[in-house]
Amino acid sequence: MSDQIKFIVDNLNKEPFRKNYNLITFDSLEPMQLLQVLNDILAEIDPKQVVDIREEMPEQTAKRMLSLLGILKYKPPGNATDMSTFRQGLVIGSKPVIYPVLHWLLQRTTELKKRAYLARFLIKLEVPSEFLQDETVADTNKQYEELMEAFKTLHKECEQLKTSGFSTAEIRRDISAMEEEKDQLNKRVERLKKKVETVQNHQQMLKIARQLRVEKEREEFLAQQKQEQKNQLFHAVQRLQRVQNQLKSMRHAAADAKPESLMKRLEEEIKFNSYMVTEKFPKELENKKKELHFLQKVASEPAMGHSDLLELESKINEINTQINQLIEKKMMRNEPIESKLSLYRQQASIISRKKEAKAEELQEAKEKLTSLEKEVSLKTNQTREFGGTEVLKGDEFKRYVSKLRSKSTVFKKKHQIIAEFKAEFGLLQRTEELLKQRHDNIQHQLQTTEEKKGISGYSYTQEELERVSALKSEVDEMKGRTLDDMSEMVKKLNSLVSEKKSALAPVLKELRQLRQKCQELTQECDEKKSQYDSCAAGLESNRSKLEQEVRGLREECLQEESRYHYTNCMIKNLEVQLRRATDEMKVYVSSDQQEKRKAIREQYTKNIAEQENLGKTLREKQKAIRESHGPNMKQAKMWRDFEQLMECKKQCFLKQQSQTSIGQVIQEGGEDRLIL
Repeated sequence: MSDQIKFIVDNLNKEPFRKNYNLITFDSLEPMQLLQVLNDILAEIDPKQVVDIREEMPEQTAKRMLSLLGILKYKPPGNATDMSTFRQGLVIGSKPVIYPVLHWLLQRTTELKKRAYLARFLIKLEVPSEFLQDETVADTNKQYEELMEAFKTLHKECEQLKTSGFSTAEIRRDISAMEEEKDQLNKRVERLKKKVETVQNHQQMLKIARQLRVEKEREEFLAQQKQEQKNQLFHAVQRLQRVQNQLKSMRHAAADAKPESLMKRLEEEIKFNSYMVTEKFPKELENKKKELHFLQKVASEPAMGHSDLLELESKINEINTQINQLIEKKMMRNEPIESKLSLYRQQASIISRKKEAKAEELQEAKEKLTSLEKEVSLKTNQTREFGGTEVLKGDEFKRYVSKLRSKSTVFKKKHQIIAEFKAEFGLLQRTEELLKQRHDNIQHQLQTTEEKKGISGYSYTQEELERVSALKSEVDEMKGRTLDDMSEMVKKLNSLVSEKKSALAPVLKELRQLRQKCQELTQECDEKKSQYDSCAAGLESNRSKLEQEVRGLREECLQEESRYHYTNCMIKNLEVQLRRATDEMKVYVSSDQQEKRKAIREQYTKNIAEQENLGKTLREKQKAIRESHGPNMKQAKMWRDFEQLMECKKQCFLKQQSQTSIGQVIQEGGEDRLIL
């Protein structure tokens, strides 16, 4: 409260009030004087409120102030009963009622001036319906509303111009510069006219120049029309190509498709369009209407200041706390039926969100498809212009893709066979190397044994003989063994194929069983996944509830901590004040006169007495000065006249000494006479 009073006193001592109050004098004001101060502040905000409340009835004063405070959107604290006490306090000039009003008004004086100015023009006069039946009254009321709307628009434009940064000085400078340019152009036109008048047939030449200008303007207009028609022709050609492409695609679809597939596609389109029309578009339209209504409401309200925003934030915080309390009460109940229903509701909301997301994705895909079709049509037109081949479409493209797929499968098989051959070649090469190593080792051992026995070279000669005999037998039997070799190779291959089949038969059986198990496991996985999704949705909802609860508890904890610190500070301030009051009481009650003189009350009474004595002496001096003012002024005037006279005599005496003696000067009875 002391800070509030200090703020009020500081603002009242400034311009434009200049009251010269201090805390003591302001606190000692009577109710009528307080009401007059309040009225002066209201008069500063609205000049219509300039009234001396001593000449006005208290009820009229209270009614006038209440109406203006209502226009300024002052909200007194409390409910309806507190409103009645507020009115009574305003009538009698109660300090607990008027101090908050003064504080609120002085905080936002400039903003309230603007609001009061707008209220003069924007508060609508309510005309009874029976009077509006008269045509003249109805027309006047309609003109009044139109003028009010025009004032709103003009005020908004004025505010925008004020905030836009344009200054009147710059505009005036621009206007003066434009006027100077206009004068220069007029002078130039006059000079040209004078030059033209000297030329022969100037009227005819001016007429031809005018016709030339008209024809040039017409040429520009025709060129513009030609360009517009070219653009229209280009758009029409594009539209025709698009329609032709659609017709081709529809024909291909109708030629290749079956009635069942067409019906199925149409049913899907109908379902999608019905969902968009019945569910999605109405929701979006309702949301847009709500946004528009909210924006209109915000635009219709007057401009909000910082204090209004703070009030709204406090209301929002209160409502949030109430919501958190209601959620806590609901969670304390913990009814099982409602928990089950909440799970189902959450699942339904998740499904609806997924549905909306899929519908949006489908809409985006359709838009993307249309844009791609446009790009394809443009690219085909460009290829036709450059003389390229036609792009494959529809079934031709499908056949081309199927051919590519078949070729890719053949290529993959061949590549796999080549890889198998490479692997087999590597194995054979490795076995060959191993056999060569073993052969070299055996040859080395054989040579060592032959050297020991004394028959070195025997194995080499035997090998040579065997090799020669083998070559001879091979050459002899080459022709007869070709067919036998071929038949043996075929038999070997058949036996190998049968062996591979018999070896792969149990593997194929196991593969079938594994496929069945895989199908069963995939079904089980889908079921578990659905259960997991439902469980995850429930846990997510519980987690969000717990997060809200924790957030609310943290906010409450912070509020309680701030309240605790505030109360501690207030307690300390009150203890200091109580200590000072007890010390003052002890000093005041004590019998020692020296201690009494140290008391604050005694000091204040002493100062007041000194000031009263000083004021009394000053008033007496003022009275004496007022009484002796007239004679003193006369005496001062006489002294000034005497001084001027003596100065004049001095000048005359100096002139007399400087001049030659023309006559005789005789002084008699205080007079000077000159005798020639």
